[in-house]
Amino acid sequence: MQKSHLVLILDYGSQYTHLITRRIRSLNIFSLCLSGTSSLDTIISLNPKVIILSGGPHSVHSPKSPTFPSGFVEWAQSNGCFVLGICYGLQLIVQRLGGEVRVGEKQEYGRMEIEIGSNLGIFGNKKIGDRQVVWMSHGDEVAQLPEGFEVVARSQQGAVAALENRLKRFYGLQYHPEVTHSPEGMDTLRYFLSDVCGVVANWNMENVVDEEIKVIKGTVGPEDHVICALSGGVDSTVAATLVHKAIGDRLHCVFVDNGLLRFKERERVMETFERDLHLPVTCVDASYQFLSKLKGVVDPEMKRKIIGKEFISIFDDFAHGLEQKLGKKPAYLVQGTLYPDVIESCPPPGSGRNHSHTIKSHHNVGGLPKDMKLKLIEPLKLLFKDEVRQLGRILNVPEAFLKRHPFPGPGLAVRVLGDVTEGNALDILRQVDEIFIQSIKDAGLYDSIWQAFAVFLPVRSVGVQGDQRTHSHVVALRAVTSQDGMTADWYYFEHKFLDDVARKICNSVRGVNRVVQDITSKPPSTIEWE
Repeated sequence: MQKSHLVLILDYGSQYTHLITRRIRSLNIFSLCLSGTSSLDTIISLNPKVIILSGGPHSVHSPKSPTFPSGFVEWAQSNGCFVLGICYGLQLIVQRLGGEVRVGEKQEYGRMEIEIGSNLGIFGNKKIGDRQVVWMSHGDEVAQLPEGFEVVARSQQGAVAALENRLKRFYGLQYHPEVTHSPEGMDTLRYFLSDVCGVVANWNMENVVDEEIKVIKGTVGPEDHVICALSGGVDSTVAATLVHKAIGDRLHCVFVDNGLLRFKERERVMETFERDLHLPVTCVDASYQFLSKLKGVVDPEMKRKIIGKEFISIFDDFAHGLEQKLGKKPAYLVQGTLYPDVIESCPPPGSGRNHSHTIKSHHNVGGLPKDMKLKLIEPLKLLFKDEVRQLGRILNVPEAFLKRHPFPGPGLAVRVLGDVTEGNALDILRQVDEIFIQSIKDAGLYDSIWQAFAVFLPVRSVGVQGDQRTHSHVVALRAVTSQDGMTADWYYFEHKFLDDVARKICNSVRGVNRVVQDITSKPPSTIEWE
């Protein structure tokens, strides 16, 4: 991935941190996010042109508050690196460079008007006296500036809203320019990066394709063979298409039917692979192997680990079969790991832990055994979902396939709460999910929703069907809007649509007498149920 003129975000725990990454990429500038407590050597190895210190929930007064590494300021100055602190990041700059931060007399949260006091640096494209609405979220405030710094904007309450030291190339914004609640925030970021820092906006998906093909060819030897685990989703398919473009027939794809697929998923996916994508795919039916190992398991974390282990076992067996066929052992396994997967596996800044609370142990960066014999190739691991779709278009992956909603690696195991082998839970869920998704498509809503699915709940409910009392299952419907899966809001269906879907489900699926809708955003929930 291109790293020239990189903008590096150091994450100090703000809920908006990864939005900064996305906003900067939307300016055709490559950006990456690292933990705010990363070592100086790690930062230096990336050679960023600009570093942004994110906001966060901490106070610089706390002895355990996260901070940038020793020697960071000196390195940034000697290497001509520009530094921008946002919210907590601004306060960190002030405190570490000799200024003073104190608990604010008046805390500032939400929309606030600021006034520009200087138009030489970060507000060089504005006029002195100009006002703009921004999004504030802070309790501490700057009481004394470090030497060489000046205030360039204040809030309507008189608090420091922006400061800078142009000689040292250190800048700070007390508000969040990356959120839509700061209407002129993107204009400020664009001007700062392009005009102040001189960052060249030349990052695009066409370049990513060329660069990743070079990386793959440089990684995989001319005689090496590669296995790709195809799930039927966008990510693994685009990853496989990219690798196939790089190494041709030395790529061997395998699609595993783990017994946890959606309604007719196996038939539909294999047809697409063969007819539209022309990928060399072997289908392995391992449904009995997976379901027998999952029998009696109700803990979602244990389910994920069992499934991850079984997948790797199958890939190893597939690799062994290829070795006998080719006379050469495959060396690599391709996975469609995305940037949100990597992000959600990082330790939360200021937590004092080396590893984060596990959000997902069976997405592509978790659940893999230490003794796995295949080396990983993850060509999409620095991309968000919408960027992967752009990449797929360049690679001529059919649009209908690219627009498919995400489907989790563990499949329906994370949509059946409890034992997936108990009763006919999987069959019921497949039927309910098919009705829900087809209804969404028929209503022309599919492309407006980031992900939609049904969930089988481990409860029974009393109902009345055919003039008789029933004691049947409850299913939940979930549909969300999102850009990348990092945050999500529930989709607002018309009442008539929900009424029609609920009637279809209860009238068509034996064993269901109640339908509910999940109206929880992420956060506080996740998109999936387990």
